[in-house]
Amino acid sequence: MKVSLFLSAQFDTDADVNQGIDDVLAQAVAAETGGFESVLLGHHYLAQSAFLQPIPLAGYLARATETVRLGFGVLVAPLLNPVALAEELATLDVLSRGRLTVGMGAGYRKRETAAFGVEWSDRLVRLREYVPILRSLWAGESLDLAGSWGTVPNASLALRPAQAGGPPIWIGAFAEPAIRRAARLDCSWLIGPKGGEDELAANLALYRETLVEHGHSLDRAYPISREAFIADTHEQAVAGIRPHLERQYAGYKSWDDAQQIDLDRYIEDDCLVGTAEEVAAKLQRWEEKLGLTEVALRLQFVGAGQAEAMDQITRFGADVIPRLAANGGQS
Repeated sequence: MKVSLFLSAQFDTDADVNQGIDDVLAQAVAAETGGFESVLLGHHYLAQSAFLQPIPLAGYLARATETVRLGFGVLVAPLLNPVALAEELATLDVLSRGRLTVGMGAGYRKRETAAFGVEWSDRLVRLREYVPILRSLWAGESLDLAGSWGTVPNASLALRPAQAGGPPIWIGAFAEPAIRRAARLDCSWLIGPKGGEDELAANLALYRETLVEHGHSLDRAYPISREAFIADTHEQAVAGIRPHLERQYAGYKSWDDAQQIDLDRYIEDDCLVGTAEEVAAKLQRWEEKLGLTEVALRLQFVGAGQAEAMDQITRFGADVIPRLAANGGQS
């Protein structure tokens, strides 16, 4: 099981943004030093926090790191033009020397789609169209393209990604139609931070079944994102993460679609909270029972201090990743 880090590159509106950028950079470097596989960035517009946009930030992080992969969890791709997206991501893959993973999703905030003139239903159409467009352009093909985003005859890229065929594409999805869509597009499904073991097993069976139906290989990355916190005791870990999640989900409720959650159940079942031994054991069980290959951890939350985030990155690097390596899962 590979371990990656989701960087919370957003800040309170009264925070020192320059210091925040330095903190995010320090976290990325610490993740690389600690043996993390990737650092992932989120994507929103019109957020209530000071939200660093992920494509330029990833380019900034690429210059400061050497081996850790860079990615998105996820880009709201339908808000962007696919030709611009293909060129910008190819540029980022070159800048990072082939370390990019592109997580994409349809988005769930109507305020964002309205701001970009995208019809709500069209965001799904665009996501389906964008994946083959990106892959074909990255592979060097010339395409006559047309869609609700624009028209371009004989589109091609002179700048090609560093990775042959382009970066891997993951699709973030929660509902059954979206999970099936990821499989039909021959993309790895980036599992979101909600869902207990039984739900994960059922949805992964659905995803794999759809892959087979469409003639796609089952041999691929199976990534999952989770909220996480470790401490010397289980009780200390729960006490450490609880106020962060209370604030985070209160913030979500102020957005377009309120997210209702049983926080106690969520922490115990869905999150990775406890001692290093407990968290490593849970990840090993998910790897063995569900076939998951990579977990992206959120270890910092809006308003949380840098010292706590760095402590969590250090703890996972020292106490969890080696346990997974000893089990044969971390390469």
